[in-house]
Amino acid sequence: MIVSTRTVYLETMGCQMNMLDSELVLGRLRQLGYRPVDDMAGADVVLINTCSVRDHAEQKAYSRLGALKKPKAARPEMVIGVIGCMAERDPDGIFEKTPHVDLVCGPGELSRIPAMIEEVLETRQKLVALSENKSRRNSLLARAVDHDSVEALDLSREAGLPEQVTQAYVRIQRGCDKFCTFCIVPYTRGAERCRPPQVIVDEARLLAEHGCKEVTLLGQTVNSYAFPENGRRVGLADLLERVNAIEGLERIRFVTSYPGDFTDDILQAMRDLPKVCEYLHIPVQSGSDAVLKRMNRRYTVGRYEELLARARETVPGIALASDFIVGFCGETESEFQASFELVERARFKNLFCFKYSPRPTTVADRRLPDDVPDTVKRARNLAILQLQERISLADNQSFIGRDVDVLVEGFSKAAVKAQEAEQFRGSEVGWRRADQLVGRTRGDRIVVFSGSQADIGQVRCVRIQSATALTLFGELTPAAVANTVTPRTADVRRTTGP
Repeated sequence: MIVSTRTVYLETMGCQMNMLDSELVLGRLRQLGYRPVDDMAGADVVLINTCSVRDHAEQKAYSRLGALKKPKAARPEMVIGVIGCMAERDPDGIFEKTPHVDLVCGPGELSRIPAMIEEVLETRQKLVALSENKSRRNSLLARAVDHDSVEALDLSREAGLPEQVTQAYVRIQRGCDKFCTFCIVPYTRGAERCRPPQVIVDEARLLAEHGCKEVTLLGQTVNSYAFPENGRRVGLADLLERVNAIEGLERIRFVTSYPGDFTDDILQAMRDLPKVCEYLHIPVQSGSDAVLKRMNRRYTVGRYEELLARARETVPGIALASDFIVGFCGETESEFQASFELVERARFKNLFCFKYSPRPTTVADRRLPDDVPDTVKRARNLAILQLQERISLADNQSFIGRDVDVLVEGFSKAAVKAQEAEQFRGSEVGWRRADQLVGRTRGDRIVVFSGSQADIGQVRCVRIQSATALTLFGELTPAAVANTVTPRTADVRRTTGP
């Protein structure tokens, strides 16, 4: 094993899958002696984990890479790597636009990063590692080979874990077979393949042994999880039951779900398993059946709303979130209005809304005109976000005066800044306090309150005093000291006051 004393800076863009990939890569490098640093320009190795879902994400990556041109010129021994989906999609374009980049590695080959860095340092040659046999990726052999190569990264987790971890992602599935016409994921992450359930359970148990209180099961279409075991099919509901039995874990989440595959046994598991949180992120993308058909989403708005109704009926207190794309190819004003009206009816806890941007190689890019003007896209995006802000504000304000259980993640960004600036220590500017903590409820609501280092990693009871559209603000209750948390309370612990 090669042991390094070099420093490494790793920046992550995009989804939770990228965040997990970065964590695993950094853990492996840390095991080999690399020291993570926050100074991008001064690091010996810089890795940018990229996203290709939207053009804006790629332009942001190029902007960060451009900022490394001068540091690389001053220190030619610096190693710069582009990893993730953008690397898989356009390796030649990366080298052409940013010739100071040394290595490009797709998401299916990230276990090779340490060896690639060493080879660059030794040979000063540019290196590329991408998933092989893309044209054969749908064959069983190609899937098996691809799975082996990516599984190596996940199985390296134990060596790179910190001494204490509160929350963690666990990958249960890679790739996607849906081929929505706007989406590049099947082309950058390959076909859908699921990890064996026992491997997933073992990884979650390992995390619990390191103090992890919450795991989030990750997949591109996580509710489609299916693995043959001893002649029977293990689905997501079965997997949730197994992870629920792990001692030490207190919360289980899963993202992201696909509406067309969602079955009632998953809702029943959410209702019956005490550790599974009452939160469901289930992107709809559009409120128009015609647009959904052009997107190849394989469900209707009616079917989606029936799912939301069943979720609310089956899982009391469930919080629902969604994604929307506005300005998709051919979207008319009436089709957009259908999305707007769906948001009004659905009353999501929150949603993410994006302007459509064509992605090379996708069906929409090849066959459908990007004919909605950008000014219209921006206006529609703003309208959806403003509507959701009003809904989220009203929803959050309903929690004022109530007690909620919060898993404390750490000090807030404002608190960290206050701690770094001695003149602000112990002072207060609104909610900018050096002792300001942040955490989340079971329904994924962000809560900010004042506490101490001892609260981090614990579940605390917080009484909500005020709210914005994005955040609940409160104070610890006397019950929080004893950490007397009920095992199953959704978001509202109890109502206080009149």
